[in-house]
Amino acid sequence: MPVRVSCFLAATVLAGLTGCGAQSGTAAPVVTVTATEPAPAVTVTEVATETPVAKPARVQRKVLPNVVGMNLQAAQDKLQATGFYVLNDKDATGQGRFQVLDRNWVVTQQTPGAGQKLPTDTLITLYAKKYGE
Repeated sequence: MPVRVSCFLAATVLAGLTGCGAQSGTAAPVVTVTATEPAPAVTVTEVATETPVAKPARVQRKVLPNVVGMNLQAAQDKLQATGFYVLNDKDATGQGRFQVLDRNWVVTQQTPGAGQKLPTDTLITLYAKKYGE
């Protein structure tokens, strides 16, 4: 019980001293305010100039390779090497799983189908399932 009382008294004294601060006998500094007049407004007129518009690069058309039956990672690598970079993966079982480790999945279907000559910016969807399913 005496330990509790001692801790309480020490905490009370400490809290009381924390609020005490040394006061200085110096007066607050004198603030001088100087009024200035605003500078005259300046008007800037911009002249619109026509900037040349770059013509979009012509998209190449290439034959879409057949990647069905391939490891998903190898299929993606092959499509990218051919020039197709807009790729999407989906779970072929319909379970909505994400293909986190592409090397554990096998491509069962691709859309659009292989053998077509397509623009290289076409979306290619690969449907895959895990090996052994």
